Amino acid sequence: MNQVEHLIEIHDIGKNYQTGKTNINAIKNMDFYIDDGEFVTIMGQSGSGKSTLLSVLGALNRPSIGKVLIDSMDLYDLSTEQRADFRSEYIGFIFQSFQLIPYLTVIENVEVPMAVTGIKKKKQKQMAMDVLKIVGLEQKFNRLPDQLSGGEQERVAIARAIVNKPPLILADEPTGNLDSNTAIEIMQLLKSLNQDGHTIIMVTHNQKMSKYASRTINIVDGEAFA
Repeated sequence: MNQVEHLIEIHDIGKNYQTGKTNINAIKNMDFYIDDGEFVTIMGQSGSGKSTLLSVLGALNRPSIGKVLIDSMDLYDLSTEQRADFRSEYIGFIFQSFQLIPYLTVIENVEVPMAVTGIKKKKQKQMAMDVLKIVGLEQKFNRLPDQLSGGEQERVAIARAIVNKPPLILADEPTGNLDSNTAIEIMQLLKSLNQDGHTIIMVTHNQKMSKYASRTINIVDGEAFA
């Protein structure tokens, strides 16, 4: 029998931090998998290790022990440069605080991830407009972030995350700063992206948001319960 290959395999990862003389175990011996096309929520209280886990999955934060395989490739066997290339091609990041560049327009913010791709400027603009249409903001392409509502800024952040058509989207509390109605709109948008083929991993502490996902992984004191 052939062994089933999962899109993401987490093998006994741990992450320790040293602060002064104190050793903090942010992640303890996590072991789970995520399949292609899943929408997975990572649930847990503040300080449980959710965001640390997301940064490890995003090739941003080397675990102290264990392996992270994506498409059978060991992320942390790659060089720093190879991991940077991998992130730009394979992963779209959505942050709770939007992290938009305040002096760039909406469309310029969306174009940022394409700066290192070698795509011609005219093509970049077209690709950016295409994803702004997907998130319903094509009419506001020339505005600055502070001219948008919180929900609109989150939509720009989502457009920026998907403009390179990454197979994997990592979202860290994407509805954390939004009112409940806007949060539902954002979750419906993420669900739609998932139905279009993106694998989505979303960190949240809000139980209501997990209903949009196909599966939930609960994090308690640095341990994962799938």
